[in-house]
Amino acid sequence: MSDLWERHAAWWQRGFTDGADPEYSEQMLPLAATWTAGFDRVLDLGCGEGQIARQIGSAGARFVVGLDRSHNQVRAAVARGGTPGYLVGDAAELPFGGGSFEAVVACLVLEHLGRLDDALAEIARVLRRGGRFVLFLNHPFVQTPGSGWIDDQVLDPPEQYWRVGAYLSEDYRLEEVDNGVRIGFHHRPLSRYVNGLADVGLTLEHMIEPAPPPGFVARAPEYEAITELPRLLVLIARRR
Repeated sequence: MSDLWERHAAWWQRGFTDGADPEYSEQMLPLAATWTAGFDRVLDLGCGEGQIARQIGSAGARFVVGLDRSHNQVRAAVARGGTPGYLVGDAAELPFGGGSFEAVVACLVLEHLGRLDDALAEIARVLRRGGRFVLFLNHPFVQTPGSGWIDDQVLDPPEQYWRVGAYLSEDYRLEEVDNGVRIGFHHRPLSRYVNGLADVGLTLEHMIEPAPPPGFVARAPEYEAITELPRLLVLIARRR
């Protein structure tokens, strides 16, 4: 899995950073800054090229660390500068002492990891008591096997809708997200994440299901018909 991200790091950087992707610029970056506000020691887990870490640092956090398994992503993060520090590491084996951070952010990361329970246990371990975990996920119903946009021209009148597949079954698949770019995704139902948080002492305090942001809808007009369906899920938990 890490080999795929090494191979496709430049593709991700071109398409999803520096304002190229409205879901990041209009939605995820502001949410990350809002929910880490007031915390000085923050870990950006699966930081990619560092855009969320830089956002958190520029918002006032004094000690921000970004960690990613991809050397190519971390090299880009260092090159792009800012106040955070960066290192290569594994979410399931974090190289930090217990209680090192007041907040941890994982943005669109855990659905790519096979060792979910190990990663959650490590997140809980490095968080101080009372610390906050901010988890961004592609909404589980979007990642359901067999789900997708349906443009049904057989019906009279025609209908457009989002089909949801086998939601309750966990699944892993390589998905072609662009021409020649394949990325692995683990589908897990929402309960798998909520119960996983609870099992390691992380109490869910807020859940956010935002509508797709205007910039995304403008680029994907078909979503105008389903703006009441969220693409993103944000879970905010506290370390007991």
